[in-house]
Amino acid sequence: MTSTSAGLVDRLLGQVVGRRRELELVVAALAADRHIVLEGPPGTGKSTLLRAVAHELGIGFEFVEGNAELTPARLVGHFDPARVLTDGYTPDVFVDGPLVTAMTDGSLLYVEEINRIPEETLNVLITVMSEQELHVPRLGKVACAPGFRLVAAMNPFDAVGTARISSAVYDRMCRLSMSYQSAPDEVAIVQQAVAALGVAAADPEWLGKVVELVRRTRDHADLRVGSSVRGAIDIALVAKSLSELRGQLPQQPSVGLDAAIVSLSGRVRLREGSQRTSEGIITELWEEIFGRVAGDGDGVGDEGKDGAPTGATNSR
Repeated sequence: MTSTSAGLVDRLLGQVVGRRRELELVVAALAADRHIVLEGPPGTGKSTLLRAVAHELGIGFEFVEGNAELTPARLVGHFDPARVLTDGYTPDVFVDGPLVTAMTDGSLLYVEEINRIPEETLNVLITVMSEQELHVPRLGKVACAPGFRLVAAMNPFDAVGTARISSAVYDRMCRLSMSYQSAPDEVAIVQQAVAALGVAAADPEWLGKVVELVRRTRDHADLRVGSSVRGAIDIALVAKSLSELRGQLPQQPSVGLDAAIVSLSGRVRLREGSQRTSEGIITELWEEIFGRVAGDGDGVGDEGKDGAPTGATNSR
């Protein structure tokens, strides 16, 4: 990359809402030929940012989903068993995995949720970052072409299924912490996402309150995990569809509340020992922001009940 990096960031801001500082740091790290890991809760745009940067740079982007099943063989590649029987262990029998493809093409290797992968697989990445090459049994040495870099994303350590990343990884990568964006930025993200699906924009005031609802789940005393901005996107989309089904406006209280319950109840996580339900908490937050829903005394969101959507009793 050259002095056009500033223009690159400006172009990227047309694809990524806000995040100027984060974009500048990622672009600078890649321009310096550094590996980088983005750390933050789900829904903070880590994947979106990295994909946008790779696309704008016009470079390859090999995606790897980090999970407990990501073995070294799946990451590096393997010899085709059927062809080995006839041709032996020759280079053209080897099936490149995403790591070898990125190394030989000089592409970005994007590992999503890097702190979920097994330690033995993580050790392969450490070797590549340290030596800029990898020795594959029966294949030989695979060297990194110019431009190869590892970019990764990870959720905080306390998220379910995550493990601590060793200092050996951090010592070889730049790290950028990403938190949730501002309320206006999240409203813009929802508007952009809804428009991309060809759905008419929601009332701005109503949409602002939906985003406020989602943001309040993140620091509610009874919730260990709140919702990302994806919850607000789903509320807007479900409310639009539900309003058409019921012949009502999306802003109708029972429509919005039902959309919120179905969109958020699976995303939030209760604190251990809490006697409340996610449906009850969502209903409480909704009524704090939008006002009480008429007829919800019939059981909508009541604590101790199933928290079923309200349409059966309140849709007409």
